[in-house]
Amino acid sequence: MASSSAMAVPGTVQGIVDSYLHLVDAEASGLVEGLYLEGSVALGDFRPRTSDIDFVAVAGGPLDEAATAALERAHTRLSRQWPKPFFDGVYVTWDDLHRDPAAAGSRPGCHEHRFTAEGSGPPNPVTWHTLAWHGVACRGPQPTDLDIWIDVEALKSWCDRNLDQYWRRLLDRASQSRSMWGLATMTPYGALWIVSGVCRIHYTLATGGITSKEGACRHALGAFPEPWHRIINECLRVRQQDRACPTLSGATAGLMGAPQQAVVVPDTAGSAARCPGVRRSRDRESPSPVLRAMRGERGPGTSGADAGPLAESRRLWPRSPNQLRSIVAC
Repeated sequence: MASSSAMAVPGTVQGIVDSYLHLVDAEASGLVEGLYLEGSVALGDFRPRTSDIDFVAVAGGPLDEAATAALERAHTRLSRQWPKPFFDGVYVTWDDLHRDPAAAGSRPGCHEHRFTAEGSGPPNPVTWHTLAWHGVACRGPQPTDLDIWIDVEALKSWCDRNLDQYWRRLLDRASQSRSMWGLATMTPYGALWIVSGVCRIHYTLATGGITSKEGACRHALGAFPEPWHRIINECLRVRQQDRACPTLSGATAGLMGAPQQAVVVPDTAGSAARCPGVRRSRDRESPSPVLRAMRGERGPGTSGADAGPLAESRRLWPRSPNQLRSIVAC
C-alpha cells in the first residue's frame, strides 16, 4: 500500500506540528529525529472540531530522565498555544519500528496534553500498519524507506482480541441504561464511536487494510444488508457534521443537523428516553441497531445470513484450529 507522505495536511495540523517541532527543539535540540502523523490525518478523515492529531515521534535511542522532562515541558507549552486539537502520540526508537510493537514494551507518550514517561502500554499493530501504509512524514525519512514491521495476520489477530477485550466489554457496560456508556449510546458521539469502531475492525478482518471512521461506514454500506443502512448513514452524517465529541455540548450537538434522521435511542430494557432530535424506538421489546450491532444480533427483518457488523467481524477470523474457515468476502 502506498504511503501518503506527499499529501497536504490541513492548515491547523501544520500549525501545530510546526509549533511542536519548534518547542521540542528549543528544549532539547536533536532529541526528536523523526516525526510522523498517523490516524485520521494520514487516512484523509481529519475533522478539525472533533479529531485528534496522532503522531509517532522517533528518538535516536532510549529516553533518559532529562529527555522525558524536556518533552513534558514542550507538551505543556504546546497545550497553552494550541488547546485543541489534542496532539496525541508515542515516542519510540528507530529500532522499535522494525519489530513487533508488543516487543517494544511501554513507551513515553502524550494523551490529551498529559505526558507520561512510563506510557500506557506498548503501541499496537494498527499504529505500525497505518504508519507504514499511510504515514505522513513531518521530519525524517519517508515511511516507505523505514522498513516498518508489518504482519497482516498479527494485525487481524490483534483486531480479533480487541473485539472481545474492548467491544464486548463495552457492550456489557452499555447494556446498563444508567451507566456512562449506556447514556453515551443515546448520543450521536456514542453511536458513531460504536458503529464506526466495529466496522473498522470488520474492514481490517475482511481486507487486511486500515481505514478511517468514514471509510469504515462506507465499507459497511456495501458489506451489510439494507436494514443496517439507516444507522450507518446516520453515523456518516454525524461524522461529516463534525460536532459530536465526548463532551456535554458535543453529546447533543450532532442531533441538531437533521432531526428527520435522528439516532434511535438504545435501551436494553425496551424503553427509550425522549430528548430533542431523538426518535423513540417503535419496537419496545428489542434494543436499538447500535446495541444489536455490538451484540452481533440480526437486524430487523434480516435472515441468519444478514448478521450485524460485530457478528460478521467475529465470523471473519477463526477462533481455533477446529474453526478454520476461509475469510468471508464482503
